[in-house]
Amino acid sequence: MSEKLEMSEKKNVNQQPQDVMLQMIFGFWVSRITYAAAKLGIADILSDGAKSFDEIATSVGAHAPSIYRLLRALASVGLLNEDDEKRFALTPLGETLKSGAMRSFAIAELGEDHFVAWGNLLHSVKTGEKAFDNIFGMPVWQYYAEHPENGAIFNEAMTDLTLAVEAAVMEAYDFSPFEKIVDVGGGHGSFLASILKANTRAQGVLFDAPQVADGARARFDAEGLTPRCEVVGGDFFKAVPEGGDLYAMKMILHDWDDEQCVAILRNCHRAMKENGKIAVVEMVVTPHDEPSPSKLIDINMLVMTGGRERTREEFASLFEAAGFKLSRVIQTSSPVSIVEGVRV
Repeated sequence: MSEKLEMSEKKNVNQQPQDVMLQMIFGFWVSRITYAAAKLGIADILSDGAKSFDEIATSVGAHAPSIYRLLRALASVGLLNEDDEKRFALTPLGETLKSGAMRSFAIAELGEDHFVAWGNLLHSVKTGEKAFDNIFGMPVWQYYAEHPENGAIFNEAMTDLTLAVEAAVMEAYDFSPFEKIVDVGGGHGSFLASILKANTRAQGVLFDAPQVADGARARFDAEGLTPRCEVVGGDFFKAVPEGGDLYAMKMILHDWDDEQCVAILRNCHRAMKENGKIAVVEMVVTPHDEPSPSKLIDINMLVMTGGRERTREEFASLFEAAGFKLSRVIQTSSPVSIVEGVRV
C-alpha cells in the first residue's frame, strides 16, 4: 500500500493543471461511492475478512454485477483491495468506514440532507442565506427534530468526530484545575466522559437540547460516571447551568452567526464562577491562501446553518462582546484548536 501511495505522489508532481482539475471535478463521484459503501455497511461486512462480490451482494441485497462495479471503484481509490478471484478486503483506509469509526459521519455528510443542501450552494453564495433552509423549508435543527432517524445518524456522526479529536484535545489542555466542568451542547457525552475519566476529582454537567441530552445518560451509566455527572436539557440561547468554573464547547459556535454566539457566551459568562474560564474547541481559520480544512468546513456552515469558521481575531471579538478576554489559542495535533477565554 505504501508503494502505491509513493507512486501516486510521484505521478501527481508531474500532473498538468487540467488533470488536477479533472480530479477535482470527479471528486463528488468518489464522495458518492464512499456514501454507498457506508450506507450499505460494506466495511462492517468485511470486518472479519475478505469476501467475494457475490457474498457481499447477498449480504446487502444488491445486484451482484453492479455491486462488483462499486467494489472495484472503491478499490481504485484505496478503500478496498481486490484479488485475482474478485474477492475484496478492507484496507486501513476502508477500516474507517466501520460502524463506530466514521461510517455515521460519511452517511450524515453525503446522504439525504447535507449533500442535497450542497447542491444549492449558489443560493447561499448569491444571497448569504442558508441553502438548507431554501431547499427543505426549515432550519436543519428543526429538520432533525422532525426526522429523528436522520437526527440520530447526525448525533452518531458528531460522536464519531469527537472520538477523532478528543485525544488530541486531552493531550493539549489541562483540565485538572477545574472542579466543575459544564459541557455546553455536549451531545451524547463522549467529550465530557473523556474529561471526567481523566480527571477523577472533577464534577461534570452535560447540557444540550432535551432530546439530545437524554442520549448521554446511558453512556454515563455504562462508564460509571453518573455519580459525578448531571445531565440537563435546555436552550443555551436562554440560559446554561450555573456554578461551573469551566464552560467547554466543542464545535458549537461555528453553527451560529455572531449575534447568536455572543448570546451563548453571555449566558456562560452570567452562569460561571467569578474566576471562570471558557474553552472553545473549534478550527481556527488560517491566514491568506494557507491550506486548511477550516476553509471548506466554513462553506458547509454557510450552506447548512448560517454559521461560520472564525479567525483568531474573530474569536477575540466574540469573546470581548460577551465579557471575556481571549487568553490563548492552543493548536492540537488534530485540525482543531482550543480557544480559551477568561472572565473579565
